[in-house]
Amino acid sequence: MLYRLGHVVLKPLSRVLYRPTIVGTENVPKTGGVILASNHLSFIDSFAIPLAAPRQVHYLAKDDYFTGTGVRGFVTREVFEGLGAIPVDRHSSRAAQESLDAALTVLGEGEAFGIYPEGTRSRDGRLYRGRTGVGFLALTAKVPVVPVALSGTQDIQPVDSRFPRLAKVSVTFGTPMEFTERYAGVPQGRARRGVTDEIMDAIATLSGQERADGYNEIPTEPGPQLGT
Repeated sequence: MLYRLGHVVLKPLSRVLYRPTIVGTENVPKTGGVILASNHLSFIDSFAIPLAAPRQVHYLAKDDYFTGTGVRGFVTREVFEGLGAIPVDRHSSRAAQESLDAALTVLGEGEAFGIYPEGTRSRDGRLYRGRTGVGFLALTAKVPVVPVALSGTQDIQPVDSRFPRLAKVSVTFGTPMEFTERYAGVPQGRARRGVTDEIMDAIATLSGQERADGYNEIPTEPGPQLGT
């Protein structure tokens, strides 16, 4: 109910304000578990993809967004719940495993799950090496992965910016990728790395971003972040 209400209000509003270019929605399977793996440029990414996708996409969100008080806390909670966000305690000693477990639950229920393999937002616009959580999810849940490329979201809410601004945004959904059969019998570590690298190559092709050699390090005092 909250998801439908959110789309009735937020999707038309976002398209009027930001005039997004949306390509490839036909590549997102209409039913069944699926991973949407995207580059990550801004906090706003986790709004851009659910509002552009043809079906509900669940993301992980730090539980602070669900526990605020007053009018602001109420509005924030309603927006995140309306978009299908899943609260996760990022201060837990088991945060990483709990995040993967939550993602597997979503996928096991035949839903779409969004993830940023880079782990955190790119602060220089380059595409960083993917962390293997996405490979683990794809192989464990045995679901397809749709690579997604975002452009322009960094101009809506640049890193360290408190307020959004108007900018042109594009969201491109690539061809679904299947890995289960091709990686059958491959050692787990090598399989996860191989799947992750293939996904990042597909994202790079869609986004046209310059590639970075290493991993994107999480800032010591990170701002609000979504995804895994």
